[in-house]
Amino acid sequence: MNNSNTYIDLFSGCGGLSLGLHNAGWKGVFAIEKSEDAFKTLEHNLIKGKKHFEWPNWLAQKHHDINNVIESHSENLKSLRGSIDLVAGGPPCQGFSMAGRRIENDSRNDLINSYIEFIDLVQPKLIFFENVKGFTQGFKHNNTKGKVYSNYVKEELTSKGYLVQGHLINFADFGIPQKRTRFILVGIKNEFLNGNTDIDKETFFKEILKNREQFLINKNLIVNPTLEHAISDLLQANGQVESESPNFKAGVYGEIKSEYQKYARKHKIQNSKVDSHRFAKHTDIVKNRFQIALDEKLTSATYRERFQLKKSSTKILEANKPTPTITTLPDDYIHYCEPRIMTVREYARIQSFPDNYQFKGKYTTGGKRRTQEVPRYSQIGNAIPPLFGEQAGLVLKQLINNG
Repeated sequence: MNNSNTYIDLFSGCGGLSLGLHNAGWKGVFAIEKSEDAFKTLEHNLIKGKKHFEWPNWLAQKHHDINNVIESHSENLKSLRGSIDLVAGGPPCQGFSMAGRRIENDSRNDLINSYIEFIDLVQPKLIFFENVKGFTQGFKHNNTKGKVYSNYVKEELTSKGYLVQGHLINFADFGIPQKRTRFILVGIKNEFLNGNTDIDKETFFKEILKNREQFLINKNLIVNPTLEHAISDLLQANGQVESESPNFKAGVYGEIKSEYQKYARKHKIQNSKVDSHRFAKHTDIVKNRFQIALDEKLTSATYRERFQLKKSSTKILEANKPTPTITTLPDDYIHYCEPRIMTVREYARIQSFPDNYQFKGKYTTGGKRRTQEVPRYSQIGNAIPPLFGEQAGLVLKQLINNG
């Protein structure tokens, strides 16, 4: 196995971080993702499409639960020691999310211990961990503060021989058209440092900020791009064609109107179909409601009041700003100038996926199936933006190669 710049992607989702690391010159060994839907997207683009992973023969090339991998393959994982430079990715965040119910004993929070056990088995030189902002905030019990998971992870990894630091980072500051603040933790194995005093706890965070401007200049991109920069070439007004889903229409490309769009469309043939750009079918009532919201520039609160909606977290998006953090629920957002919700492709643009990255599985899901299925909108809403993943990957490479 090629030992230079190898990594394993844990809780990989549809591959946002892996795509970023691929673009930064890393080589994937394997990825662990529990959802069959999300894994299909990763497989299509990165395993079959880019041949990015050197998958080991002891692990089936399919979706896996991390606990099953640890249980069945702990010896195989130990045998990787010394050959893995990086373990990347963070456990699913729903139990910590400020948008959710924040339940401390949410079973998904146990995955933190699975993650730490995996690190202990493989002992990579570097750790890159991402989670939601709520990960840094203690759970409350009758007004007393419970566990702050970010501190717990730092302590556990420090005890296992890593120099660890974590910070909140807003991805909008790194060229993503979305205000999305996430907790990023980086760990460096003490024995790998071997007394190298040039690298300290803050090195990753200092370097990613230092490199940001030049990185974006090289791609003709800017810090804090707006929603309009990201998606104004994908309007429904451009025309519609038959979608791959019966009875649905899909959108076509308009003219490129920004450097960001040029970047997103770089590897697409000009006249080719837009992947996953299927429009939702709204009733006339809903369309009219959306149109009034746009015409009268309603806020979420005035929108709810105006139409006497019991529960509505609907946000009317603004053209000249990055979007708020997009969630896995597309019904939460109204397009900035058309009376509709966003398409999967528009979601992907906001998360910095290029247009040649194709999404697999259902578009949406509902009811009980929400707990089992991860449709396209959710895959994207859960992803790490590839454009940030690439910037992180370049700095992680610096750490490895200067270590």
